Amino acid sequence: MTERDFVGYGSTPPKFEWPNKAKIAVSVVVNYEEGSEYSILDGDASGEAMGEAPSPVPTGQRDLANESFFEYGSRAGIWRILRILRQSEITGTFYVCALALERNKEVGPQIIKDGHEVMGHGNRWEEYFKMDRDAEREAIKQAVKSIEQTTGTRPLGWYTRYGPSVNTRELVVEEGGFVYDCNSYADDLPFYTNVHGKPWLVVPYSLDINDIKFWTGVMPNPNDFYETMKNAFDFLYEEGETQPKMMSIGLHCRIVGTPGRAAALKKFFEYAKSLPDVWFARRIDIANWWLENYPPNQ
Repeated sequence: MTERDFVGYGSTPPKFEWPNKAKIAVSVVVNYEEGSEYSILDGDASGEAMGEAPSPVPTGQRDLANESFFEYGSRAGIWRILRILRQSEITGTFYVCALALERNKEVGPQIIKDGHEVMGHGNRWEEYFKMDRDAEREAIKQAVKSIEQTTGTRPLGWYTRYGPSVNTRELVVEEGGFVYDCNSYADDLPFYTNVHGKPWLVVPYSLDINDIKFWTGVMPNPNDFYETMKNAFDFLYEEGETQPKMMSIGLHCRIVGTPGRAAALKKFFEYAKSLPDVWFARRIDIANWWLENYPPNQ
């Protein structure tokens, strides 16, 4: 059982530099999940309930309107986000569910063609904390195999959609092909933890700046999303004068891929790109930089 760490870096964060002495590393994460959500057609007892609007459809019946919100992300939203990233000359990390890529075979190759990273995000919306160790191990294996087939490359990082089980990190390490995982929200910087007595790199994620808040009603206005991104960026950028920082932005094709919200995202990219000493980095780039320049027990 993994012990909890309430101390971390404490009052003495590590002394380090990002490439070119950047003040901040901005990690753009696009969750590509559409087609992997709960679905009666896939044998689930009910379809996914969360959508752009509250669903009046009883549990156990197909909600065609809600299904179409997800289809929008795969049909239109993904391409709008890819265009914005391309125009902004930004590469990011795509948390990909294997089944979602299987159902839209154009997407995987385009992600790789544009220079983005694919990270394992499960086969579909599986709750790994409900699985036994062997079932989870097989699920990870299947996801890696499928993502390799749809993109031509294997994922080097892992992030579970519903939160990890007590076995997840050990299984990711035991699989042998991963470099890092993102199954933690515990810090602003990469950190090492111990797995089987050996150091393992975690590049923590964040739900602070995440477009899912549009669907939960917390963030009703695209300007709110822009201001949230800008406030976080400005604060971390200022801190970066003396201590470099990392910022994560979580996106979903069915949510920020709509025009009004996409405009706020594009506006933020333009703002952040206008300032010096900003590193827009894929998570694998952050991981590799940390491993190469700040190895464990340094």
